[in-house]
Amino acid sequence: MKYDFDTPIDRSGTYSLKWDVKENELPMWVADMDFKTAPQVIEAIEKRAAHGVFGYTIIPDEWYSAYTSWWQRRHGLEMDKARLIFCTGVVPAISSLVRKLTTPAERVLIQTPVYNIFFNSIVNNGRQVLEAPLSYKNGSYSIDWDDLELKLSDPQTTLMILCNPHNPIGKIWDKQELAKIGELCKQNHVTVISDEIHCDLTDPGKEYVPFAGASEACKEISITCIAPTKAFNLAGIQTAAVYAPNPRLYNKAVRTLNTDEIAEPNAFAINAAIAAFDNGEDWLDELREYIYSNKLAVKSFVEKSLPQITLVPSEATYLLWLDCSSITLDGSSLADFIRRETGLFLSSGELYGDCGKSFLRLNIACPRSRLDDGLDRLLKGIKSLTDS
Repeated sequence: MKYDFDTPIDRSGTYSLKWDVKENELPMWVADMDFKTAPQVIEAIEKRAAHGVFGYTIIPDEWYSAYTSWWQRRHGLEMDKARLIFCTGVVPAISSLVRKLTTPAERVLIQTPVYNIFFNSIVNNGRQVLEAPLSYKNGSYSIDWDDLELKLSDPQTTLMILCNPHNPIGKIWDKQELAKIGELCKQNHVTVISDEIHCDLTDPGKEYVPFAGASEACKEISITCIAPTKAFNLAGIQTAAVYAPNPRLYNKAVRTLNTDEIAEPNAFAINAAIAAFDNGEDWLDELREYIYSNKLAVKSFVEKSLPQITLVPSEATYLLWLDCSSITLDGSSLADFIRRETGLFLSSGELYGDCGKSFLRLNIACPRSRLDDGLDRLLKGIKSLTDS
C-alpha cells in the first residue's frame, strides 16, 4: 500500500472525545477513525494555517465543483450546484431541518436500529419519534414494507430521516428499495432527509445509490446531507453540505441553515473539503481496502473464537453490529461488563432503538494491531461472563 494505516497514532493529549478514557481502556465506540487523514488534506490545512490570518471565509466556486464532480464521478449523480448549501455538519443540518420542515408534536419516522442522534434531533425539537423497525431474520436486515407504509400513511407523519447507507447495520439500500421508499413518501406527503455521511465508505466493489438519484420522486421530495468528514476523518473540521434539488425545499433549507447560523465556514472547512474531494481519491480507495480487510479479520475471529456472537453482514461503514442475544438480551449491561473487565469500550445497541438491546456496535477503523487487541479483550470479556 502507498499509504500507512498500520502505524498506531497516539491520540492522548489532543482533547479527543473518543480517547478521553482511562489509561488502560481501548475505545472502539464513536464513529471516529484512528487514522490520519489523507496527506493531501493535511497539506492543504497546513498551507492555510501558515497564512496566519483566519478571518471570515466565503464559499468559492471550487467548493461547489469539488462536490459536484465527486458525486458525478464516484456516485453517478449530477448535482445542480445552485441547489448545494454549505453547512457546518450533518447533525446540525438535520436538527435545523427537523425544526423547519415539521411543527411541534408531528411525527418523524426513522428505521431502527439507527444512528442514535436522530432521536435527539427529533425529541429535542419537540417532535415525536415514530419507529419503523427493520425486519431482522437469520442474522440480516430488511425493510418491513407493510409496517413502513402503514406508518407513513399516518397524517401526523410528515418527515422521514433515512440513513443511507445504514448505521449501525452497514446496509446499502439498492435503487429499487430507495425508489419504493420515495414513492410511498410522495403518496403520503412525507419529506425525506437522507443522511448519506457514510456513503464513501462502502466495501471495495460495492456502491451506494444516492437517494436523490433513485427516482424522480426521490429527487423532488428530499434533502440530502453529505460531507467528507466520515470518509476522510475530518469531523472536528466541521465541514458538510446539504443538497436540495426541489426549489421549495432548497429555499426552506437555505433559510433554516442561515437562521440557525450553521451555514458559515470556519477558516479550514473549505480547503479541507476541496483537498479531500479533488485529491484524496487514491487514499480513500486504499482506506476502504484496509477497512474491508479488518472486517474479514473480525469475521474470521468471531467464527473461530466467539461462535456465541452473530456478526451482521456489512457492506458499508467501519461499524460492525454484533448480535449477542445468545449471551444476553441486555447489551447495555454486557457493554458495561466488558469495559469493567477488559477496558474495551463498545457502544451498547440499545442506544440505536429498543430493537438493538441485545447488540453491540464495534468501530474497526483502526490499525490491525489495535483491532487485534480489541478482539482479544472482547473474547476475554465474553469468556469471563459466560464462565462465571
